[in-house]
Amino acid sequence: MSEERFGEFVLVRRHERGHVAELVLDRPEAMNAVSTGMARSLAGACAALGEDRSVRVVVLSSSHERAFCVGADLKERNSFSDADLVRQRPVARGAYTGVLELPVPTVAAVHGFALGGGFELALSCDVIVADRTAVMGLPEVSVGVIPGGGGTQLLPRRVGAARAAELIFTARRVEAGEARELGLVDELVEKGRDREAALAMASRIAGNSPVGLRAAKRALRLGHGLDLSAGLEVEDAAWRSVAFSGDRAEGVAAFNEKRRPEWPGE
Repeated sequence: MSEERFGEFVLVRRHERGHVAELVLDRPEAMNAVSTGMARSLAGACAALGEDRSVRVVVLSSSHERAFCVGADLKERNSFSDADLVRQRPVARGAYTGVLELPVPTVAAVHGFALGGGFELALSCDVIVADRTAVMGLPEVSVGVIPGGGGTQLLPRRVGAARAAELIFTARRVEAGEARELGLVDELVEKGRDREAALAMASRIAGNSPVGLRAAKRALRLGHGLDLSAGLEVEDAAWRSVAFSGDRAEGVAAFNEKRRPEWPGE
């Protein structure tokens, strides 16, 4: 396993011959509150991972024992003028869109507090694995703002408009058991096993075609919300992008030869 640091607060670990990358939120003294510096580093790390064709899956995790991420750094925000807040906005957005726009499957490993922007980082991932200590919520209206890292758009896509409205308007916190029932969490594991379970899922995903994985994610993301006819056109375009690839040829050959594929990744 190799490690690379992006700024002071973000760490990237490489697993599985580099095919699984772990994006670690590493600002433990502030429970991973997202400061301007951390947001900039997170966007930079995502840009680098997105360009690395050897990466097939990204796991978003936390180095803090009791928190995934508590959201925006409100202590920093308290010192901002209106002009400061305007200047910071694109930097903050870059962190969330950086995770959201990663071209490979992403798995969030959540424990402890995942609140506000922290929960939005998890929502930006394709799959959320959480342990039984997880507490999630979007409390922004309780401090005079709204979810601004994608929460008003991503949450209803997970749980429906009415449930998302209730969670956002009440600003309430949701504990792990209820989060699983509501669909905020895709896999619920015992305390302390979120990272292990997320990495295990990532390892299974990484065994599949990198070309296929990227195309499948593109079809899922672009097709969501479209009517069926338009969605099927998105799927067809994604299929055409892989149908004549080296990965497709290798996958068919490996199946017929009853062996494990050696993906060329093209």
